[in-house]
Order: sequence, then C-alpha cells, then structure tokens
Amino acid sequence: MHLPATPPLPVETLLLAYRSGIFPMAEARDDQDVFWVEPRERAIIPLDGFRCSTSLRKIIRQDRFRVTVDAAFERVIRACAAPREDDSGGSWISERIEASYVALHKAGHAHSVECWRGSELVGGLYGVTFDRVFCGESMFSRADNASKVALAWLVALMRRAGYRVLDCQFMTGHLGSLGAIELPQARYLELVAAARGAPAMTLPQAYASVLAAGAGAAGVGLAEGDGDAAG
Repeated sequence: MHLPATPPLPVETLLLAYRSGIFPMAEARDDQDVFWVEPRERAIIPLDGFRCSTSLRKIIRQDRFRVTVDAAFERVIRACAAPREDDSGGSWISERIEASYVALHKAGHAHSVECWRGSELVGGLYGVTFDRVFCGESMFSRADNASKVALAWLVALMRRAGYRVLDCQFMTGHLGSLGAIELPQARYLELVAAARGAPAMTLPQAYASVLAAGAGAAGVGLAEGDGDAAG
C-alpha cells in the first residue's frame, strides 16, 4: 500500500529552528523523517574575509557566467539534491525537505543564486534567510568555478544589502580556502542575536540594484578588488 507523503515542515517551525541554531537533515532522498542538527562547531564566512582569488576575480570580471537571483530556485535545490559522482550514499535533501524549502522560498525566506551559460543552468546555491542572516544550505557546479562565482556574488550582495552573518554549517577544506572560519556554537548564536532586525534590502532587491546601475559583475565589488584576495 502506498503511504501518503508526509507534509512539508511548517515555515514557522523552520524559522524558529534556524533562529535557534539548528537545521533539518534526512538520511536519504526518499526518507519521510528528518533529524535536527546542532553542530558543536559552526562554520561561517566573515563577509569582510571572503577570499576571492585572482583567478576567480578574473572570471567574475569577464562575466563568464550570467548570474541571477531567485530565477530557478526549485531547479537549484533539485540539482543540489542530485547524486554526486563521489557520493554513493544519496542525498540528505529529501523530497520532504525540498518541499519545505520551496515553501520557505515562496514565503520570502529562502533564496537562490544561479549561474548560467547561455540557457543552461551550470551552478548555484540556495539558503535560508531571517533577520540579517543567510544560512547556506547547499551548492552545485556543472562547470568549473560556477559555484564559486555564485558564492562570490552572494557575499557581495549580502554586503550591499546590509546582512551580517553568512552561515556555512560545517567546515570543509573547500570552504576554508574561501575564507570560512570555525567557531563554537555559542559564539555563532551570539552573532545571530546581534544580527536581529531587517537588512536595508533583501537579496533580490540588492541584485536588482546592481542591474539597475548597469554595473554587471563590477557592481558586486569583488571583481574590482573589494574584498580579500588570495593568489
């Protein structure tokens, strides 16, 4: 007998969880259950400490990818949930979690950054927003440096919009190379508390302001040397 799908997690429940420093994961793509995670150590990227390498800065300046915000949220989360070549264990982004974040997106509390090559979606990321905090959830790349470009744009748009905290959940060597640092969960919660209040702009509004200025990649700043650089 086919059992009915478990309904998505309520938007209010998810926002309360994120404000409390916890987030949901699942064991597999078809898992209807979720478990709540509260890391002892939290990875964040300080917005003034993002390491935009010389080569990445060049790629951004050349507009090698067309970058959008919230143009394909559902496609981004599905791409992030797809099996990776080096991952035989499936995805922690279950269909229930996917539906929950789509609901968050429709409520204005989850956003995506996409990288396109022509009409092809080749990279991107998504995450949850509340107050002046962006909690990065996952990213994917089908072209060299596409996810890095998406992250660079996210950092610059957050700075433009007046955000304070970019949460990366768990530290990895890749994130460390981009400027992520690790700190105790208690310190992370202090930063979240200090970031209460609405930003000057939402991320889509910050992106629209870049387009309105006709600045292209230069408008996000990192391509012109605004931010940390690593060879």
